Amino acid sequence: MEKKPRAAGDDQGGGEASGSVGGGLVDILPEALLVEVVGRVGLEAACSAAASCRALRGAAGAALSSVASLDLSAFTPTNAIANRILAGNGRLRSLTVNCSLLNDSAVAAIAKESLRELSLLKCSSFSPYLFVVIGERCTNLRSITLEMANLNGSEHFVICRKSIAHMFKGCDYLENLSLKFPLLAPGSVDFDSLVPVIPSTIKVLLLMPVANWQAKKLFPISPSLKTPFSDSLESLSLVLDIITDELVTFITRSLSNLLELCLEDNPGSEADLDNDLTNIGLQALGLCQNLTHLSLTRGKQGCSSTFRRVNDFGLLMLAEGCKQLQTIRLGGFSKVRDAGYAALLHSCKDLRKFEVSTASCLSDLTCLDLDEAATKITEVRLLSCGLLTSETAISLSSCTNLEVLDLSGCRSIADSGLSSISQLSKLTLLDLAGADITDAGLSALGNGSCPISSLCLRSCRRITNNGIASLLCGSGTINKTLVAFDIGNVPRISGRAVTLIAKNCERISSLCLRNCVLITDPCLETLGLDRHGSGKSTLRMIDLSYCTRLSRNFLRLFDPLVDPPLFRGLRWLGVGKNVLERRGGSPTVAEILERKPGLTICGSNCEMGCRNQCHPDVRTL
Repeated sequence: MEKKPRAAGDDQGGGEASGSVGGGLVDILPEALLVEVVGRVGLEAACSAAASCRALRGAAGAALSSVASLDLSAFTPTNAIANRILAGNGRLRSLTVNCSLLNDSAVAAIAKESLRELSLLKCSSFSPYLFVVIGERCTNLRSITLEMANLNGSEHFVICRKSIAHMFKGCDYLENLSLKFPLLAPGSVDFDSLVPVIPSTIKVLLLMPVANWQAKKLFPISPSLKTPFSDSLESLSLVLDIITDELVTFITRSLSNLLELCLEDNPGSEADLDNDLTNIGLQALGLCQNLTHLSLTRGKQGCSSTFRRVNDFGLLMLAEGCKQLQTIRLGGFSKVRDAGYAALLHSCKDLRKFEVSTASCLSDLTCLDLDEAATKITEVRLLSCGLLTSETAISLSSCTNLEVLDLSGCRSIADSGLSSISQLSKLTLLDLAGADITDAGLSALGNGSCPISSLCLRSCRRITNNGIASLLCGSGTINKTLVAFDIGNVPRISGRAVTLIAKNCERISSLCLRNCVLITDPCLETLGLDRHGSGKSTLRMIDLSYCTRLSRNFLRLFDPLVDPPLFRGLRWLGVGKNVLERRGGSPTVAEILERKPGLTICGSNCEMGCRNQCHPDVRTL
């Protein structure tokens, strides 16, 4: 059915005018009660209430002025929205903001004296003035994260660097520091000039990107050259061009109190065998007997470069020295076999989280007979491990406290594995991307006892609409617990599956349908309607990239002027570059964003929510 746009002045769904009747009833309630109620419903609901009548607008303003923690990263606020939400709040202690559309006009609202934690993500339009003001006003900061998404030329960067250094001088109590420049290459950020002014109180440090030679300067072995925070640092995360034995040795010898170490590199091509991480580097790590969290990863999944000089012996030495490890994350160890990984599982008695990716020699034997480890492990991620079969899933069913299981890219996981997994009573996240499962496996999952809130079936090409029906209409509870669902790149998924999701999933807020070529406009209309009496759709994010059967004008479904309005509350929409480049569609992306400022439309083929991605907002393209 064609949806007709409403006139902007229509009474239906209007702003304060349409709420005036309810406003009369609200006006008789005590102001303190209204403030208490609005303060308990969350930011989004409070802003919605503020649009209904003057009494609730005042209550929302009062509630927002006293909130202690705000996370504005799920959407891209404008300067006006940020100022309206943050103005007048003198009690705010924790603030996270997506700064894609913000500039210096929002600095005064952001930099509050009461702040203890501040995270500014995807900053692209701030001048150095931001850092100066933070250093002057936010003198009690304990934690700060700065993610710079754009630096306009080397001269601008030099000015920003000096201003960041000035900011540190005003933050005498800083304990947690993250500096991210994700669009720059390792070595292009002059961290050398910043380190001397970083407060000696720092306990947690993240820097990206860093060149290997820079990192060795930051953490010298000689006691006379140590940085001010060498003795206080407990957690270090570096994103590098290459991880080497020498660097690992520098870090382990200069940071005596290290508890957490995360090193990630991406050489781009195969590293030089004479300048790489080897068993010697892992032996050096084994000397850090207090380590509780360790992450060593090379490249992204599918990257050809691996740690070719590390074998089972290296992991055996690591397991012997670091028996206190609670979290292990290893990626790109192509020569390590089952013996090395099993040694970690059996030696680390307090192990809670275990992740291995792109391990071509890891097989079902690694997880066989987990014994004591089985009851303590809560998270297992085995990514793109081609030798794994359903036997691993069956072995992991003994981990009765397992909450997260990620077997994405393990293409030999079949239905028999799902039958075992379905009995895990605490499992909340399950990722089976690319698995060889069928509708029968989904039926077992739908009748199981898992309280799954996040499920990924991307590229499980053998499942059909009937499988989705078995999953959501079975005797289990997954239709009541499912919040995030990914069925992208499944060729036989059509509008029937989408309708089943809309009717049966009461809490669904994130849905990926990318590259589902049978999806059409009518099934999206069903999905966008309020079916559970909340006044709006529960969906907050939806990915429709490369759904080629959507009409030229499908964006009309997201237009707030459509009657009845669809997808109310939506915060993120993935459309793919093909939609941005399309001509003649109505309404346009720009028109939708103008009418719905709280919505982010991504045309950069990002994963859901543009997580870990920095790129210009579509409005600036």
